Amino acid sequence: MKNKITTTLCTFVFLTMVTVAYAQSFTGSWERMEGSTKITAIVTDGYFSTTHYEANEFVGTYGGSWEAMDNGQIKFTLEFNSLDASTVNDVVELSYTMEGDALTVDGVKWTRVDDGTPGDLQGAWLMTGRKRDGTGEIQTRQMGPRKTMKILSGTRFQWIAYNTETAQFSGTGGGTYTTEDGVYTEHIEFFSRDNSRVGASLPFNYELVDGAWHHSGKSSKGDPIYEIWSSRSDLEKM
Repeated sequence: MKNKITTTLCTFVFLTMVTVAYAQSFTGSWERMEGSTKITAIVTDGYFSTTHYEANEFVGTYGGSWEAMDNGQIKFTLEFNSLDASTVNDVVELSYTMEGDALTVDGVKWTRVDDGTPGDLQGAWLMTGRKRDGTGEIQTRQMGPRKTMKILSGTRFQWIAYNTETAQFSGTGGGTYTTEDGVYTEHIEFFSRDNSRVGASLPFNYELVDGAWHHSGKSSKGDPIYEIWSSRSDLEKM
């Protein structure tokens, strides 16, 4: 399993490098199959996630941040890994090669699903606030090792709850999404905490207020929620 993870990571890092070389033309989502296991990846500006899952069964997820280097390499920092927590916070620098538009590394090929469009919410977001039940008061969350990140391409989404200090992975879910007339709808393809949620579609109201994503509706359990998500790139520039 660890060799398989290493191969997948190397392949995925290659894709992020191509993103740099071609002015973000490969930002978006990608997928490939290993037998009955589907592997999806979401790439945004500086962040990524990769997930393995089968029909109604979550297998594992890992991801983090990446940075292009001047020497033709990329620095990759793993922030979460439900398959091998010992790799969290590992930093790896890898070189890459490319021939034309071929996205192949060590014989492993990825198929592009989208290029970051048409998603109004494309990017990496961190939860920074939520309304308290009953009072309507906004409870804010400060930047720290404990994170709830939502990462979106043009058509795919994933949320991940994790802690970079303890390497604890708390949960994830994801699939495809649409945004239309102020309604953001998630179509769940994997859910680490409860496989019975797979196949559900969850509509939420959404709006962007001063660059923050306000997200309201009902959770997969039917509980009312009101969350505020902030652009991770913007937060880390502060």
